This record gives sequence, structure tokens and C-alpha cells, in this order.
Amino acid sequence: MYETLYARSRSHPCFNGCGGKFARLHLPVAPDCNIQCNYCVRNYDCPNESRPGVCTAVLSPEEALERFREVKREVRNLTVIGIAGPGDALADFERTRRTFALIRGEDPDITFCLSTNGLLLPRYVRKLAEAGLSHLTVTVNAVDVDIGRRIYRRIELDGRRYTGAEAAALLLENQLEGIRLASEAGVVCKVNCVMLKGLNDAHIPALVVRVKEAGASLVNIMQLIPVRGSAFEGMPLVSNQEITAMRKRCEAVLPQMYHCRQCRADAVGPLHEDVSYLYTVPAKGAEAGEPEKAHTEAAAEDGGTLLFAVASKAGVLVDQHFGHAEEFFIYDFHDGEVRFRERRKVPKFCRGACGHLEHENKLLSLTGTIADCAGVIALRIGEVPRALLEEKGIRVFMTYDRIEDAVRDATRQVSANLAWRCFTQSPIAGD
Repeated sequence: MYETLYARSRSHPCFNGCGGKFARLHLPVAPDCNIQCNYCVRNYDCPNESRPGVCTAVLSPEEALERFREVKREVRNLTVIGIAGPGDALADFERTRRTFALIRGEDPDITFCLSTNGLLLPRYVRKLAEAGLSHLTVTVNAVDVDIGRRIYRRIELDGRRYTGAEAAALLLENQLEGIRLASEAGVVCKVNCVMLKGLNDAHIPALVVRVKEAGASLVNIMQLIPVRGSAFEGMPLVSNQEITAMRKRCEAVLPQMYHCRQCRADAVGPLHEDVSYLYTVPAKGAEAGEPEKAHTEAAAEDGGTLLFAVASKAGVLVDQHFGHAEEFFIYDFHDGEVRFRERRKVPKFCRGACGHLEHENKLLSLTGTIADCAGVIALRIGEVPRALLEEKGIRVFMTYDRIEDAVRDATRQVSANLAWRCFTQSPIAGD
């Protein structure tokens, strides 16, 4: 059994330590949730956000089977089927169980994975193991009830609502017991923990010790993704340096996950190349074969969409040097809204230490990949690529900020520049 689990972990992009070439498919079949976290807003039908808890559409188990068949035909090295919501996979246990059963009948070798808040884990863990579940992720944000009551607004269990310390204590008890039972059943357990500045950040080392005692074998300390309308919308973010330092500190207790992409509930493909947008319903008004607006100035002038290429390590902050990016997160601004579009792979511009530049054709290839963008937003950028981008009509913005705020600011600057040019070139301005 342990040899089989080891082999499955090696081909699981989240559990193998580096993501690698293997692909996963998240099937969004579980819309309900039985807890309310203060950092979450339950927006399911959202093709424009790249974070957990969102998807373009919730699937029935039968539709999930069809999605699996389609992806398996087209995506190489598909090794893992995961259910990560968009609510909680165990709050909709029958839909989750049926999805696994349908796919197991189609493919006896695929690895099953599931993410949960853990509230119902003790109740269903044996049935999950019997259904073939081999990998499990439980989100545990506190093992101290006083901290937990400030993270969770409420939980709902068996028709009763719990709040405050009572809710936090009940959730924690079920999380730790569920991890223990899952580990005893031979399921590999990973614990996700959202690092919340000034709330649970100093508490995380104690949390890692407790979940190890319960049977967890891997920990993923994640950054908060601020969600508009949530209680923690304005909470300051921990930096990447703080996240890394905490992972290094906790590594002495349990192995740490360094390559998490905080994926959507309908993610498809390898971690570094999510292609879920290929398996969603086309946007309203987008007819097949209709040409997309090619450039930004025309789009801005006629009220269309502005695209921006963002250099980011995890799709949350603008926190990466332009020359270090191997992919750009593409966002658009349309009708006052910032929306995630896709990821685009690009050749890495800097080799080794920044400043040892790749040859000119690599830079030309890179700029060609983002030629439809109004601007590039990065932490830093060298003078050579900056000059070439601006020569191509692509504005450059340097900042350290949340992506959504950075895109809004860049849009304001692009729009203001176009408005000024239109004024200065008008007959009245020239009089």
C-alpha cells in the first residue's frame, strides 16, 4: 500500500514537491459550504478571479464525467482528479461520492484528491477511503480557539448554527480527528493554512506541531487573497519574504509546499499552466471566429477592454521582476472591473543574475506574446526591455501592490494619457 501511495504522490502536482509535468483536473461539483470564513465571499459563477472557491459553473456528477473524458483526451499526463468545491466537498458528500464512483468506473488508475474545511471529515473519511481517495487537503487556520473565533464567523452542523468560541472549538476538534482517522486509513494528508497578518501568523509553528501529531505529512502556508466584500478585505498582507521565512521555520517539523498556485475550483492542467479557460462557456457576445481587438489604444478610445500583463509569483501581488517571469498573469479592465483572463508562458528574459540578458530574439518573442496588452506591470524592469516595450506601444508600470489595485492604477494612467493626447491634438487645443 505504501509503495502505491508513494507512486501516487510522485505524480500528484501538489504533493510531489515541485508541481512538475503532471496535470490535475478540479471538478466543481460541490457548491454548498457549512462554514463562513471571514476572508471568503461565496461567489461561484466567476470566470474572472483566479482563487479557490470560484468557478465558471457548477457541474453535476454526470457533467463532471463528461468533463473528465474531454480533458483526458486533450491534456497530457492527467494524473489527478480533485474536488475542491467551490463550496466544501463534504457538505455535498453525495455529489462528491457519485463523481468519484463515475470516474472510477471509467479509469481505475486515476488518483483521487479532495479539499475540505474538515468539519464533516470524521463522519465521511472511511467512505472516502473506500471510494479510493488517496490524497486529502484540510484547511486549518488555527489550533487556538480564541484565534479561530476571529477567523470563522459561523459554522452549521446538523441543522444548528454555531458562532464564536463554540464554533471554533467544534471545528478544530473535527479537523484534528478527521486528519487522524484519514491518516490511519492510509490517506496522505496535507494541511493548508492561510497566514493572516497580526492574527494567526505568530501561531502557525504551534499549528504545524499539532497537525503533525494528528497525522498530517505536508503543510501549505498560503497568502491571504483579499476578496472584496469579505470581513478581511482590508487586512494587510504578509510579504513573500514573511511567507518564506515561516515555511523555513516550520520545515523542521513537517515538509512545506512552496509551489502552491491557490487554484480555482475548476482548474485544469499542470500547476504552471492552468488551461481551465478552454473548458468554460464562451463569454457572452464572443462569437466563434470574431477577431479580438488587437491593441490597447483603440480599445481604450472606444470604451473597450484594456489588457495588462502582470509579473507575479502567485497571482496575488505584483512581486516579480520582469526579467524573472516565466509567465505573465493577464488581466483586463472593462466597465470599471478588473478581471483575470489567463496565464501566458514567456521565455525567461534574465539568465542567472538579473542583468545577464538573453539575446535579442528572445526579447522579441516575449514582446510578441503580450503585444495585445496596454501595459506590463512588474516589480522592477531593466532599461533595455523597458525601452523596447515602450517602442512597441506597451506602457511599463513598476509597483509592489495587489494586482487588482495595480491594474486599476495603470488603467487610470493609460486613459489619462490618451485623453491628454486627444486634447492636445484637437483643433481647439492647437489654437
